[in-house]
Amino acid sequence: MLPNIPLKRIDGSSENLQDYAGKVLLIVNVASRCGFTPQYRDLQNLYTTYKDQGLEILGFPCNQFGAQEPGSAEQIQSFCSTNYSVTFPMFDKVDVNGSSTHPLYAFLREQAPGILGTTGIKWNFTKFLVSKDGQSIARMASADGAGKMEAAIKQLL
Repeated sequence: MLPNIPLKRIDGSSENLQDYAGKVLLIVNVASRCGFTPQYRDLQNLYTTYKDQGLEILGFPCNQFGAQEPGSAEQIQSFCSTNYSVTFPMFDKVDVNGSSTHPLYAFLREQAPGILGTTGIKWNFTKFLVSKDGQSIARMASADGAGKMEAAIKQLL
């Protein structure tokens, strides 16, 4: 079961992680000025292909890695729409590490530690894949591309 974690959409509206119960979730910390930014295209393609089968992709802008997401909510939303036609849910900018880590990322890091049990997020476009019941959570690296993401998603749908 997904925990009760308040979320703020990039447009300012409020949601809760529990609103996504029963869906397969791919949660990604994103940035507009990163070498991995073209993954927006892959994420959107996956969303378009699998959203009707129960996939939700949740994008969380983060400026903690090389200051690669400096923009305002409006700038981020415009960039994603204009350059990658993003239609999956985008959320307010968050911290994924440190003393002000967003509760969602504190939860994800605890549930799916990285290599050698480290919990910190290493870079932009780290992905967390969450099963429909919220019990299985897997971490994927920034460099993990569409093929690996798609194979993992198909197993959970």
